[in-house]
Amino acid sequence: MKQLAKIVLNKARKKRVEQGHPWVFASEIDRLEGEASPGGLVDVVGHQGRYLATGYWNPSSQITVRIVSYEPIEEMGQAFFVERLSRCRDHRERFVADRDCRLVYGEADFLPGLIVDRFGEVLVVQILTLGMEAAKTALIDALVQVFQPKGIYERSDVSVRGLEGLEERTGVLYGECPPVIEIEENGLKMEVDIVEGQKTGYFFDQRENRASIAPLMKGWGARSGIKLAEHPEEKKLVPVNANGKVVTFPYWDGATVLECFAHTGSFTLHACRYGAKKVTCLDVSQHAIDTAKRNVERNGFTDRVEFVVADAFQYLREQVKGLDERKARAAGGADTSKKLENAGRTWDVVILDPPAFAKTRSAVQGACRGYKDINLQGMKLVNEGGYLVTASCSYHMRPDLFLETIHEAANDAGKLLRLVEWRAAGKDHPQLLGVSEGHYLKFAIFEVRSKSLSK
Repeated sequence: MKQLAKIVLNKARKKRVEQGHPWVFASEIDRLEGEASPGGLVDVVGHQGRYLATGYWNPSSQITVRIVSYEPIEEMGQAFFVERLSRCRDHRERFVADRDCRLVYGEADFLPGLIVDRFGEVLVVQILTLGMEAAKTALIDALVQVFQPKGIYERSDVSVRGLEGLEERTGVLYGECPPVIEIEENGLKMEVDIVEGQKTGYFFDQRENRASIAPLMKGWGARSGIKLAEHPEEKKLVPVNANGKVVTFPYWDGATVLECFAHTGSFTLHACRYGAKKVTCLDVSQHAIDTAKRNVERNGFTDRVEFVVADAFQYLREQVKGLDERKARAAGGADTSKKLENAGRTWDVVILDPPAFAKTRSAVQGACRGYKDINLQGMKLVNEGGYLVTASCSYHMRPDLFLETIHEAANDAGKLLRLVEWRAAGKDHPQLLGVSEGHYLKFAIFEVRSKSLSK
């Protein structure tokens, strides 16, 4: 086996590599012994020369070495990638019911700097680091060998590549890649734009979280005075309203739902599939809403979904303002000569799945304000005893801080929240224990009640 150059670590550093962390920072390195090309492999050794791991290095990056093996290897060739990718495939086949999923999740799959998503017969890859870029040819050959795709498309159009000294790139790497592909998730069909869509085109990380809203979608008919009663002629239970008339609408027991930051409507689709009565699907992007409309139509849910193109913050505030005005009128303390605007609506379930508010540690304080604002307004619009479904994909927004921020919002809103569900990313986004950088997604379902009614 050929001898690799050695990265010798400082004596005073924390023992992170020994504990399985896959990154070596520049500040942890004492010296390089031997010669290595940027992007090439190096052995990582302790200050006394004991072998710890092998990784690829980039002297221009603050994350100078990314670990790929805890035993010596000579190269990241096709055989190396075939072995790693086969492990990725086996994990997904065991834990993920859908064929469309994330196949490779960077460090957590022991392939740092690499993301691979499968959409139909096409793989979409993101190559984020110099070391993975240097091994690109072997990687593509291995992807073809292990997964037999009809096409491989690159979406390496992310700013983090600049930190590695790399240009952003997109385009076909192998075979044929139609720009729009139909996928299936939890029995729902939806389109993915691999060329113009966000990130790789779709966010698989919320798959199990979307399915978890199923229990929230039914059990609301009694609020409308509907109950089951025996049909006098057919001798079976049928829904009847307060006047005793049979209710023919099939989703009479379903929830009313508001999904904000809907993107292409994934939560909206799941809400409809699980029995929602009516869903308001909101996003600031007309392009996203147009895609959501096609997805809703594709699954036969058009009659139950209304679409809104608006800024979620503004929309939520307008609804709360309208609600406050209606309450003031009901109490007899408002000018009734002025016409009420079309605001003040409430829903049984409000879903908030915003983009990352904190992409750097310095942005956390502002992110807290943003998360507090949308959750405060959102929970005010939840019908009594209804549910707030809320998420954060900001890594720097730690789980305890996210919960603390929501708790503060609840106090300000005069609400009591009962935590029903607490989740992270799905099983195609595994997490390495001790590597907090991979624990970015927080997802919670809260029951919402008013303090004034809880006595």
